[in-house]
Amino acid sequence: MIKIFMTVRNRLAITKKAIEAIKKHTKLNYQLYIYDNQTNHKINDHFNYFGKLYQKGQIAQVTFTTTQSTFNAFSKASTCNFFGLQHEQDPNKNKYDFLLMIDNDIIVTPGWDEKIYRAWKYVIKNKMHNVKVIGQIPGGIKNRDKTQIKIGDMIGRLGVLGGSGLWAVKPNFFTEVGLLNLQALVGHDKKHDQHYWNLLSKSSNGKRYIMGLQEKLGVHCGKYAGSVCNRLTRNRNNPKKEKLIIFEEQEKAIDSVDFNTFYKNIINDTKLLKDW
Repeated sequence: MIKIFMTVRNRLAITKKAIEAIKKHTKLNYQLYIYDNQTNHKINDHFNYFGKLYQKGQIAQVTFTTTQSTFNAFSKASTCNFFGLQHEQDPNKNKYDFLLMIDNDIIVTPGWDEKIYRAWKYVIKNKMHNVKVIGQIPGGIKNRDKTQIKIGDMIGRLGVLGGSGLWAVKPNFFTEVGLLNLQALVGHDKKHDQHYWNLLSKSSNGKRYIMGLQEKLGVHCGKYAGSVCNRLTRNRNNPKKEKLIIFEEQEKAIDSVDFNTFYKNIINDTKLLKDW
């Protein structure tokens, strides 16, 4: 069993595709926790969509947040803490195979979870205590060790940094690595990753803390959907910035094709595959 933490802000069309990919491409049993943060576009559609998933038992939890409930801090960081604190209360918290943090514009590939499961088994068996996260290469992973780690037919390499668009962590991650200091993230629309890099470096005693697999576990579709964080950050002082994260044309384009057609398009987009 795995737990999946997904953050959402607007961009319902790509969210639907991301959740459909999880349903179609995940082999292990999973629980999906959705945090819909400060959405200001198609609000009723968001509630209706998640309501239907809830009725079908396809999500374990859906939470809608506001600026007030996320304390005016970066909402992804706030809700990551909320998810972590809740997980720490789970009587079965150490029995999960792993936890996944994923953005709503990441489309997972078939069998992604079994690959990560095998990688964690290898890490634990070989007592690689410094490894706190498993992701994919490139995925923003820097200072990669030249040594290749062979895990069956997969290759992994150790490094630092890495974008949290797709992070697989151990069930004790929030105990070992910790929670973010939200006070330092008030007024920001980014920096979840940067602050976690500091915590990861400390918890691994300065060693390389992320293993990147040379496998395409998920395709980052920000190119298709638009980037909320980047646009808000670039327009931080714009009083109308909330209107700039309504990606209507992108929404229409993504909604206009079924999942199989969309997946075929992105998996054959060479530039997209190399980007993240």
